[in-house]
Amino acid sequence: MLLQLCEDKGLILCRNNDGTSRGFSSHICQLIRQLNPVLIRKMPYTILTGGVNIMNRLKYLSLLLTLVIVRPVGAEVSTSGAQSADDLDTIGYHEQPAWFKDSFLDLQEDVDSAHAEGRRVLYYFYQNGCPYCKKLLDVNFSQRDISEATKKYFDLISINIWGDREVTDKAGNSLSEKQFARDLDVDFTPTLLFMNEKGDDLIRLNGYYPPQKFAAVIDYVGRKKEASIEFAEYWKINRPKSISGKLYQHESYLKPPYNLVKRNSKKPLLILFEQKDCLGCDELHQDIFERKESQEIMADFDVVLLDIWADMPLITPKGATLTAKQWAKVLDIQYTPTLVMFDVEGREVFRTDAYLKAFHTQSAMDYVRSGAYLKQESFQRYLQARVDALEAKGFHVDIMK
Repeated sequence: MLLQLCEDKGLILCRNNDGTSRGFSSHICQLIRQLNPVLIRKMPYTILTGGVNIMNRLKYLSLLLTLVIVRPVGAEVSTSGAQSADDLDTIGYHEQPAWFKDSFLDLQEDVDSAHAEGRRVLYYFYQNGCPYCKKLLDVNFSQRDISEATKKYFDLISINIWGDREVTDKAGNSLSEKQFARDLDVDFTPTLLFMNEKGDDLIRLNGYYPPQKFAAVIDYVGRKKEASIEFAEYWKINRPKSISGKLYQHESYLKPPYNLVKRNSKKPLLILFEQKDCLGCDELHQDIFERKESQEIMADFDVVLLDIWADMPLITPKGATLTAKQWAKVLDIQYTPTLVMFDVEGREVFRTDAYLKAFHTQSAMDYVRSGAYLKQESFQRYLQARVDALEAKGFHVDIMK
């Protein structure tokens, strides 16, 4: 029996004496990658899919543990260790830390295994070429306290939102990574799903969160604080000092008292859930909302800014009389700033609750303003179409500015 790497196809083949062969799926490639990183570095390891029963998996794993050298078919073995990172960057690949857990992507198995070791499961949904994913890997996980706390409390498992690896969900259904992501309404990357011991999600981070807030979530879920305090309250107590300490009410925003049922308007509704001590809110108003394109898009909304801790009464789009604080809790607003958008009938149609730069913030608002959400249910597909349209008009899009 001979193990070979087919670089052009990105998969491992086990060739038997009779000439037949069997492919190894991506988690096996990951293991080989760790065993022999110099030889395997260029291989994209999310290509091969298909079911492999557990006995065969164990047999393959046993075989791999005895592996000394894997020689790529038709390739020379390099011993220098030199390898250009540009080879992977050209396809938008971002190196993930070696301590991310290799998984067969069986949700219940993952949860049970983590629980047996006193940890929880953290699913990381990503896509190649995502700058926010790169920021999470490069900035957040480059900080020792964050990496060590994550490794201590979680088995972190990555899911490619466009991938074809086989996932077994909690109900035992087999589906692809991309279908799994669609079923969970993953619209942003990165999206991080923190699971409890039953395989239910406790907290969901839709998009990138700066190190301080991300570290707070890791600590909150890792130490099982959800049993004694809600995260919004926990963050209020533990958040760092902000720059301004104020709310940014603008003259164009709707004024209280707020009756959001009777707006006498055909515009969609944009609710800005914020708080005074909020670095992200400062950046949103001091930079992103100051830009001409942002202002043009926001002019097509009725905009309301609410303090998530305020006791100010209002009437919600559904006709409920609540305080701003109560409404934030009903809508499960856990982070600031959160932008929640409603159609003219008062139905919530989209929200952002993460750290976003100008292009993504503007695109999220335009997704609703233009009515694109009615035609294109995938926000990521809409984003790509918007980039292409702007580029075709001669406007270069830098999504990190």
